[in-house]
Amino acid sequence: MKIIKIIYYAFLALLFSAVLLLVVSAIPITGNVKILAVLSGSMEPAIHTGSVVIVMPAEDYKIGDVITFGEISKTKTPTTHRINDIKITGGQPIYITKGDANNMPDSREVQKGEVAGKVLFSVPYAGYAVNAVRKPVGFMAIVLIPSAMIITDEAIKIKKEIAKKKEKPAEIEKKEENKNV
Repeated sequence: MKIIKIIYYAFLALLFSAVLLLVVSAIPITGNVKILAVLSGSMEPAIHTGSVVIVMPAEDYKIGDVITFGEISKTKTPTTHRINDIKITGGQPIYITKGDANNMPDSREVQKGEVAGKVLFSVPYAGYAVNAVRKPVGFMAIVLIPSAMIITDEAIKIKKEIAKKKEKPAEIEKKEENKNV
């Protein structure tokens, strides 16, 4: 029973952490950490399809950095690729990127203002869960499942307390009977 409680609280802590990270990443603050799902295999084997990348803006980027760039919205998906080369045009860096699994660099050049940030690390396969939570059914599940678990746990505690209260009068009667004998 103790192992189940440990798993239960670990699950709740993990769920709370994931929700907190999703909420923090959704707040539109300049320089904010973003949590994004990788939808393609262009960065394999470094970043697998279905991974989550944690992205944070940096002052500057160098060749070899993995960056996320492009518009981030519900309808547009940003790209996460490695900087393959840097050109300076008009005093501004222009990044030439390439997916690790791709043979050729991207044809589109990326300006610094388009870069959402540098990939700090990735979590394999967590992107599937993030994408599921962003849908209405997934969001409801992430709210309802923990709620049901907490309500069930509290109901069990209440039932045990009621059982203890019922046992105490019976124990008191036995003690009184023993005294009278």
